[in-house]
Amino acid sequence: MAVEELQSIIKRCQILEEQDFKEEDFGLFQLAGQRCIEEGHIDQLLEIIRNEKNKVIIKNMGWNLIGPVVRCLLCKDKEDAKRKVYFLIFDLLVKLCSPKELLLGLLELIEEPSGKQISQSILLLLQPLQTVIQKLHNKAYSVGLALSTLWNQLSLLPVPYSKEQIQMDDYGLCQCCKALIEFTKPFVEEVVDNKENSLENEKLKDELLKFCFKSLKCPLLTAQFLEQSEEGGNDPFRYFASEIIGFLSAIGHPFPKMIFNHGRKKRTWNYLEFEEEEDKQLADSMASLAYLVFVQGIRIDQLPMVLSPLYLLQFNMGHIEVFLQRTEESVISKGLELLENSLLRIEDSSLLYQYLEIKSFLTVPQGLVKVMTLCPIETLRKKSLAMLQLYINKLDSQGKYTLFRCLLNTSNHSGVEAFIIQNIKNQIDMSLKRTHNNKWFTGPQLVSLLDLVLFLPEGAETDLLQNSDRIMASLNLLRYLVIKDNENDNQTGLWTELGNIENNFLKPLHIGLNMSKAHYEAEIKNSQEAQKSKDLCSITVGGEEIPNMPPEMQLKVLHSAVFTFDLIESVLARVEELIEIKTKSTSEENTGIK
Repeated sequence: MAVEELQSIIKRCQILEEQDFKEEDFGLFQLAGQRCIEEGHIDQLLEIIRNEKNKVIIKNMGWNLIGPVVRCLLCKDKEDAKRKVYFLIFDLLVKLCSPKELLLGLLELIEEPSGKQISQSILLLLQPLQTVIQKLHNKAYSVGLALSTLWNQLSLLPVPYSKEQIQMDDYGLCQCCKALIEFTKPFVEEVVDNKENSLENEKLKDELLKFCFKSLKCPLLTAQFLEQSEEGGNDPFRYFASEIIGFLSAIGHPFPKMIFNHGRKKRTWNYLEFEEEEDKQLADSMASLAYLVFVQGIRIDQLPMVLSPLYLLQFNMGHIEVFLQRTEESVISKGLELLENSLLRIEDSSLLYQYLEIKSFLTVPQGLVKVMTLCPIETLRKKSLAMLQLYINKLDSQGKYTLFRCLLNTSNHSGVEAFIIQNIKNQIDMSLKRTHNNKWFTGPQLVSLLDLVLFLPEGAETDLLQNSDRIMASLNLLRYLVIKDNENDNQTGLWTELGNIENNFLKPLHIGLNMSKAHYEAEIKNSQEAQKSKDLCSITVGGEEIPNMPPEMQLKVLHSAVFTFDLIESVLARVEELIEIKTKSTSEENTGIK
């Protein structure tokens, strides 16, 4: 019945001129053709499409059958013989139908699926889509629309993370990336071969450039790369990245020119969307490009060999900042790798303090602190700590001094502050051992730095448990200074500041310890009584109530706190003992001299 209906419609349209086809004819053709497919009359449908007499009708109306045919091809339960016929129908429709209508129809079909069907649809339709676009005159618009649609769909797919996931490629992203390169190549070649630089060619360049930058952001910003020893030339993301960077060079935007001009007032391209989206899209894309070149070594042979390590570090710091602002594990990891790669090229203590006047040279270490303190992944926290230490090592003395002041004022984390204080101690030790004192870690400059270290933020009311790491590091630094610097020499300025240190740090610490120990010992007594009655009760730690904790666990927490206070108290007592011994010894020496 459906075949007869279709043949009837075709017979009526055969006597009409192309311009006389009515909207009603299109609708009836679509319904009848769809019924033929649903009822399985595909051999008859194939013959109707092949019939030369129906060529004009198929050209104008046939694109309406693309959707039903493609949906059948995407169904896995079709018999091989039937699938072969569906492919024949599909190929004929692509060959005969109006390319303009086909383009829109194919793109709608690419946009339809979700999940794992996204890649199946793209892999099926990419080659026909390329064929259709090649027939169109307004190629720039068509290529741009197609690449944008394809990228939007691919960006919905999860990016495989591990080697196993890349090899399994459950969602087909790796296959799609490879196919997308093959889809784009002819249009890149067309731009390269066109020597006239016509307006249409420039528009096509813009669309390809936009696609390349989108690809650098997704999937390449989050994509993981196999170790080169493991990949054996089969890393799909390395291949995709290399081809994308190659496309940039081919269309007149070689990546050295792109990355070294990024951020400057004079742009290397005139494309409004890039200007507007720079902070969002372009910054991510450029950071991704820098990582691919400098860490993965993709196309690095195109870089000038004369660039100094300091210049490369300065260039990469803005990109590292972009990486560290993200929350994805793979992206943060790339930022740390890029930082390490850049810093290892530089000699220790060779990074001049003036570089800290560049915003990214302060925001990057602050970003490392955030990863160290907030990231839930231990390996990234440890790597960030190592990178912060490496960064400190590369700064000159004034740079170290400036960074220490900055981080002490901004980190708001006891463990980080303890780490900085330990670094200050190391720098003082190196200064005292040198023939010529380092003015930044001795004398008045050091005294100014010690004012940030040897004090309690809230006096005796400071939460000693929460600040225990910082307090212990401060006491150890003070003990070191008392031992190493004699009062008569006073190289560090400690002895002239001793009165302030006692008033701002030691005395409030004594009071705070007494208050804290009394509070926690009272809580231990309450917990022990609760244990006897076998009740659940709450305790207060750091001013916050922790409810319904079993008494055994409570006692462990409380005893741990009291142990911390005892430890602080013992170091404090030793520091005060050393101060007394040193001042008494100096006094006796001075009396003997007189």
